[in-house]
Amino acid sequence: MRILVLHGPNLNLLGKREPVIYGTLTLEEINSQLSVLASEIGCALVILQSNSEGSLIDAIQASSANFDGILINPAAYTHTSIAIRDALSAVGLPFVEVHLSNIHAREVFRQKSFTAPIAIGQICGFGVQSYLLGLRALYSALVKSKYVE
Repeated sequence: MRILVLHGPNLNLLGKREPVIYGTLTLEEINSQLSVLASEIGCALVILQSNSEGSLIDAIQASSANFDGILINPAAYTHTSIAIRDALSAVGLPFVEVHLSNIHAREVFRQKSFTAPIAIGQICGFGVQSYLLGLRALYSALVKSKYVE
């Protein structure tokens, strides 16, 4: 099983960027924890971070041939990008949306997600655990879908 992990804009600044909100772990540390968990549960990850909406869309569009699902933190694009939503919808892969902070307890403009309504789930507010829970949930859903059909 192969899962694409996508990190959106400014997540490359984790560890330095507003640690009260986003914590002190770096993106590399989050990716390391994801990789350890992926090994434990038996899946392979390809991880990409981009500040560019177009690069994220290109990765999503190319994903259907090589991946079983997507774990995505669209970051600020969560609240602004219909294009990312359209790409996720077009490829039709199951995906889980994750956020380090609880977007529903933040500024009003951060409370609307364009991608959550088409995701199999959204996990937010648990720091790095949001990613780890998201990966477990996505993996479980993919396993179930392969054996239930």
